[in-house]
Amino acid sequence: MKERCAHYCTCPMTLVHRLFSGKWKILILWYLSHQTLRFSDLKRKIPDITQKMLTNQLRSLEEDDLVIRKVYPVIPPRVEYSLSESGKKMLPLLEGMYQFGIGYFNTHPKVFKQKCERIEEELTDEQ
Repeated sequence: MKERCAHYCTCPMTLVHRLFSGKWKILILWYLSHQTLRFSDLKRKIPDITQKMLTNQLRSLEEDDLVIRKVYPVIPPRVEYSLSESGKKMLPLLEGMYQFGIGYFNTHPKVFKQKCERIEEELTDEQ
C-alpha cells in the first residue's frame, strides 16, 4: 500500500483514531446508532463501564460533534443522547465493524469463546 499520509498530524487516519480512541466510544456510538438513549440506558447496555468513564466518553463524543446531548427542563433532570449528523456518517464504519465481528466469530469461535470466558472471569473477580 502506498504511503498516503505525508505527515502524522494531518493524516485522516490519525483523526479517525483520535475520534474512536477510548475504551467504550465504539460501543456507545453503536448503541446510539439504533436509538436515542438516556444515560441510564447506556449504563445498562455497557455494564462494565463506570459512571465516571461513561460521562467522560460521552463528553468527548459531544465535544467531537459525534453525539448530541439534549437536556429537558424537568425535575429530576432528563438527558438524552443521540448521534449527530457527523456521528451518523460513521454508521457505515460501525456496520462494517459489526459485520467483521460476525465473520470473525464464525471463523474463530474458539478465540471468541476464550475472550468471553476471560471477560466473565474479570467481572466475577470485580464483584
